[in-house]
Amino acid sequence: MSFSMSPESEQKVNELKAKYPQPESAVMPILYLVQEEHGHISDAAVDWISEQVGISPAHVMELVTFYTMYRKEPLGKYHIQVCRTLSCGLCGAKKLMEYLHERLGVEPKQVTEDGMFSYEHVECLGSCGTAPMCEINDTYFENLTPEKLKTVLDSIEKSRPDLTYSQKRDELGSGLDGYSKSEVI
Repeated sequence: MSFSMSPESEQKVNELKAKYPQPESAVMPILYLVQEEHGHISDAAVDWISEQVGISPAHVMELVTFYTMYRKEPLGKYHIQVCRTLSCGLCGAKKLMEYLHERLGVEPKQVTEDGMFSYEHVECLGSCGTAPMCEINDTYFENLTPEKLKTVLDSIEKSRPDLTYSQKRDELGSGLDGYSKSEVI
């Protein structure tokens, strides 16, 4: 299997490797970069990353399968991760998942027909004081109810914002047009 990255991304990989005393220390940001460009991390990407940083493909795969922020399969343009750990679980995470299942019409980790959405339960996202919450791509939405989540998803469908942190640009994309955080808090 052939795998390649854009010249811009290859330059960023080299910058990342130069940033650390040992190239293998750059493996996690390189995983993000590959995922940003390709949408997920394929087996061919694992082999390519392994060659770039000088560690075994098995070690790269350990990282990909351990951390929830890395994806082995393509997901929706907007991937919703609903925290299910204690605070979120007690405050309504199950209702959020039921709402997502009903609204999107797919099972967790499946992609809607239009490619827009996928969702899943994940362990702690570190926002216990604002439970229940979810992360959509790289943006947190907190103090949610199914009604508030509906407002968020309606805004996403309307404005198609970039809610992803770009390793290439070193910035978070643009927010939701016409969306006020006070509407969902």
